[in-house]
Amino acid sequence: MVKIRLRRVGTRNKPMYRVVVADRRSPRDGAFIEVIGHYNPLTEPETFVVDEEKALKWLRYGAKPTDTTLRLLSKAGVMDKFKPTVTKKTRVARPRKTKTTSGTKTKSTAEESS
Repeated sequence: MVKIRLRRVGTRNKPMYRVVVADRRSPRDGAFIEVIGHYNPLTEPETFVVDEEKALKWLRYGAKPTDTTLRLLSKAGVMDKFKPTVTKKTRVARPRKTKTTSGTKTKSTAEESS
C-alpha cells in the first residue's frame, strides 16, 4: 500500500517536513517514490506547499494520506477536489429463513394457522 506522509528533514529542534509518497513498509525517513510538497510548522502561520496535480494523481491511484497529511491536504483544499471514484458495494441484509424441526405440521400447529 502506498501512503502520502511526512518525511522529517532539518536540524535538531528545527523540524521541517517533506510531503512524500512512499511505501507504507519503508521507514519514516527512508525510501520514497516522489516528493509532492513541503511543510514548515515553525513559521507563523505554518507553511504548507503542495503540488495539487501530483497529490490528486496519487490519491486517484489509491494512496492513503496519514492523519496529519490529511489535515494539511484538507486545509489546502486538495481533498475538496478529490472525489473517490470507487464506492464500496453494500450488501442488503435479508431476513433469514428459520428451519423447521419437522417436515409435517402437527395437529396443534395446523389449528393455530387456521
